[in-house]
This record gives sequence, C-alpha cells and structure tokens, in this order.
Amino acid sequence: MLYYILKVIAVPIFSLLFLPKIKGRENIPKTGSVIVYSNHTSLLDPIILGCFLPRKVYFMAKRELFRCRLFGAFLRKLGAFPVNRGTADISAIKQALQILKKGKVFGIFPEGTRNKTGDLKSFAHGVASIAHHSKAVTVPVAITGGYRLFRPIRITIGKPVDFNSFYSKKSNTEVLEKMSDKMSKELLDILTS
Repeated sequence: MLYYILKVIAVPIFSLLFLPKIKGRENIPKTGSVIVYSNHTSLLDPIILGCFLPRKVYFMAKRELFRCRLFGAFLRKLGAFPVNRGTADISAIKQALQILKKGKVFGIFPEGTRNKTGDLKSFAHGVASIAHHSKAVTVPVAITGGYRLFRPIRITIGKPVDFNSFYSKKSNTEVLEKMSDKMSKELLDILTS
C-alpha cells in the first residue's frame, strides 16, 4: 500500500523534474514473473524505475542501506530486500526466486554498483542464475540522459531476452557466463542505439 501511495506522490514530482520519455512499456508482461535489469548511474535509478515501470518492482539493494533500522524497515515496506555485494548471497537469491515464484517483478542492477562512466561493467552471475532457475521473462531497461533538472531522462524498455536455448542445460559457470554476456549485450545495444 505504501508503495502505491508514494508512487502517486512521486510520479508528478519526478515527471516535472526530469521530463521522462518512456519507450517500450509493452515489453513488460502485465502478469507473471519478470526480471527487469538496468544500468546503474545514480541513486535515483530505482526510484525512477519504481515510478515509471507499469508494475511494482521488488529491488535487491545493498545491505548497507538497511543498517539504520528505521530506513531499512521503510525500504522493506517498499519491497526492497538486502544483498551482500561481492559474495554469492544465497539468502538474497532465494528471496528473489520467491518473489518470482509469486508472479511478481524483481529488479536488479547487475553491475553491482553505480557506474558513472556510461560503459557497462561486467555482470555478476547472480542475475543469470536467478533467470535460469526461475525461467522468468527477463527484460533489459536502459536509463539514459543523466539526471539534470528539467532535461529529459529516457527510459527504454527492451524486448525480453531469449534464454530458451539455455533453460534445457544444467546451470554451471559456462552457461551462466553466456547468459550474463547475452544480458549485457542486449542492454548495451539499447544504450548505444
């Protein structure tokens, strides 16, 4: 409930400040489990995606954000959950899989941290592993234009990544590496188009 109340308040504010141009909303299925993954240049990225994607997004966020109990409780109410970056955080992966099992939208920034250079860093295998186990529709989302007041920011939602050739294979390092590379390439194609 809090998510939707804040969304009603935030959408007009962020629409005024950043004049968002959104393309490809139809690429996010109206129902069923979906993974949305995006480049990450600003702390505002999850807020922008939460405001302008058509469904509620449950984000994985760095554990440090949950240190303050009050702020951590607020983030959890919005659907965020913690992850230990730089490790294979099994509990965070299980939580992501539970969200997807319930037919919801899971959001992640696979570079693992903010990247202000504009070049994509290599993706961790975690998101590929989640995609492989859940077989959820996996959708790249590119955020471009920077966060300059009263200048348009562009949110481009790409077509779902086709992982069908990987689902019949057992999950291993080679398969996850190929899936991660494919995800990275699909997002890079949107960013550079």
